[in-house]
Amino acid sequence: MGISRFSRTYKSARRLQQIINVFLKYGFGQIIEQIHLGRYIPFKKRLKAFGAWPSLQSLNVPERLRMAFAELGPSFIKLAQLLSTRPDLITVEFADELKKLQDDVPPFPADEARRIIESEFKLSIEQIFSSFDEKPLAAASIAQVHRAVLIDGSDVIVKVQRPGIRGYIEADIGIFFTIARLIDRYISESRFFNPIGIVDEFSRTIRKEMDFIEESRNCLRFRKNFENYPDIYIPIIHSRYVTQKAFVMEWIDGVRIDDIAEIERLGFDRARLAEAGVRAFFKQVMEDGFFHADPHPGNLLAMPSGVIAFLDFGIVGRVSEEMRETIANAFLALVQRDFDGIIDQYVALGILPEHTDIEIFRREFKSDLVDFMEPLYGLSLQELNFALLLDTLTHLAIKHNLKVPSELLLIDKTMLILENIGRQLDPSFNFIAAAEPFATKIIKERASPARFYKRAKENIGEFSDFVSMFPRQMKEIIKKVLKDDIHVRMYHVNLPEFIKDMDRSSNRIAFAMIVSAMILSSAIMHAAGVGPTIFGFSILAISAFVFAFFMGAWLIISIIRSGRF
Repeated sequence: MGISRFSRTYKSARRLQQIINVFLKYGFGQIIEQIHLGRYIPFKKRLKAFGAWPSLQSLNVPERLRMAFAELGPSFIKLAQLLSTRPDLITVEFADELKKLQDDVPPFPADEARRIIESEFKLSIEQIFSSFDEKPLAAASIAQVHRAVLIDGSDVIVKVQRPGIRGYIEADIGIFFTIARLIDRYISESRFFNPIGIVDEFSRTIRKEMDFIEESRNCLRFRKNFENYPDIYIPIIHSRYVTQKAFVMEWIDGVRIDDIAEIERLGFDRARLAEAGVRAFFKQVMEDGFFHADPHPGNLLAMPSGVIAFLDFGIVGRVSEEMRETIANAFLALVQRDFDGIIDQYVALGILPEHTDIEIFRREFKSDLVDFMEPLYGLSLQELNFALLLDTLTHLAIKHNLKVPSELLLIDKTMLILENIGRQLDPSFNFIAAAEPFATKIIKERASPARFYKRAKENIGEFSDFVSMFPRQMKEIIKKVLKDDIHVRMYHVNLPEFIKDMDRSSNRIAFAMIVSAMILSSAIMHAAGVGPTIFGFSILAISAFVFAFFMGAWLIISIIRSGRF
């Protein structure tokens, strides 16, 4: 166990050094130094990076960050994909740049895939499949997919996890947490985007994506939700062959939903396909509260029967009942151009920053809404780009520093993808008309007697808890007051870091002035011939100059180490 722990520690240290070197290469030395990781960078590497940095000057910070993430491999690419869905945290510029990263890696050998399958299912390949295609259909950083035929003749696909990927990603998650804690500790501005929370969200997401049992459960849940929905097909999971690292699913014969030429050739009703796909999504969000969060064209197939099949259930989103009501209310307010109603939904979500003046927020937010919506007054519903409207509302929320829930951003991203697909299939498709029945249904359900009774019961229960706990809580407060044990915490945003930076800057200026004074003094002592001489040079002057030279070199090295030029 000791050897194993030492090995893991050694590998983590090597990986951390690799991460630091890559970020240094792309000009992020200042941040590395700021979070106290500069000691991991050899001086030779600093000088090499210092020389390479000017070649990247033409690139902006988001571009350099994307290039660094791409070079660091699967974990960072997955993290970038998560960050690209959170423009409220990292700004729109960074999110748009990170969206360019593609999860596309070379396949691993078929022999390795066979070994994993046999190890997971405890059977030989020949006992499971009558045929197994060794050439993968697709390969990504987490897994790759092979086509096969079961012994009973069923056409299937086999999803196999990449060997060693779990340990690799778990190691990187540990490093992510370490870096996040350092960023949170030493860069006070980072508390606004919560680096530890981002890593925690990433770790939960990626672990679920690596658990194929979880993915198979998602598939089964979708299949149940759409069992009475004839326009949508969810593939069958062969539950006998499901483990964390491999599973077998029904092969779906169809064409990509964005392959318009092939869809035309096969004679599919494009308008019907568009309506079925979009309605299926609104059903998932507005009715089921459980939606496919990665509906890119490769995961949506048009089957020969004209039905749409959903694939790949590793990434899903969940929407609470309260959130569904808020979305429905905001949607209807948007359609009716009720600006105050839209603002009411933002206030109801509780996403306004603390100490926000609600009246000022209403006035400024409404002004931005009017500026955006006025040009759209003359357009018909068919001409309105609903996904763009939702995306603009999200960006307005970010502009006003609102803490947009992650599920809303995930819905926003998904709707942008779906509306783009819908308009490719049918340029006249009315996206808003497809959503309105689901929103209206939710509003009607909210006004039903059963719903009112349920809410009343919940409120009475909460009030009862409050009444029973209030005396006890007041008693505790009074005790603390009597013991003089009430503490008030005050935190000055950025003040400690500002003071630290000011101290560092003033120390460097003072140091540079001392070095300059010593050089000037050595020149004066040499000119005046002060003290004993050697070869016509004043020994005191030479000593002062050499000392000043080394002090100046040390100052330059410290500036290079910090990355602040």
